[in-house]
Amino acid sequence: MTETKSQCHMEAAQPKKKPVGPDGKPLKPCCVCLETKGLRDECVINRGQENCGDFIEAHKKCLRDLGFNI
Repeated sequence: MTETKSQCHMEAAQPKKKPVGPDGKPLKPCCVCLETKGLRDECVINRGQENCGDFIEAHKKCLRDLGFNI
């Protein structure tokens, strides 16, 4: 069965759910993945962003694994 144009539009218009923690409250990207965030930040400060791709990608993966659309 194919979707009609209005069905596709309705699905696209619905907001995506935000990731939630064990307490049921929405997670904030600034407050999760603190280990990968710290390693990424330290690398960028000491070596420059262009030399820290692995740390940046590890942090993005951590955020994605929690449900953030990064």
